[in-house]
Amino acid sequence: MKQKKIMIADDDPGIVDAVEMLLEFEGYQVTSTVDGATVLDMKDELPDLLLLDIWMSGEDGRDICKKLKSVSATKNIPVIMISASRDIKESALAAGADDFLAKPFEMDELLKKIEQLT
Repeated sequence: MKQKKIMIADDDPGIVDAVEMLLEFEGYQVTSTVDGATVLDMKDELPDLLLLDIWMSGEDGRDICKKLKSVSATKNIPVIMISASRDIKESALAAGADDFLAKPFEMDELLKKIEQLT
């Protein structure tokens, strides 16, 4: 079975490290960035799923999501948006996110959502 690739885009290095370790332990191939703009530069190694923080320095995750969903090469990549702000789930989904997770989240809940989308 091909190893699934997950990209994490979050400007909190602590969250990136924790989630990266968990997902690698679960057998996923993980790439990460703390700069939202680099998500839009993906060309060759497209992930099977993107974990995208909404509030990132310089870029709003919702804008990144809208751009990804408007391009044929990336429009089918499932996006789970994460945010410490629980009341913006609707705007995340409106931006094209496939799911939403409020921080702090349970790792089991994250894994369940990833399983459903990949």
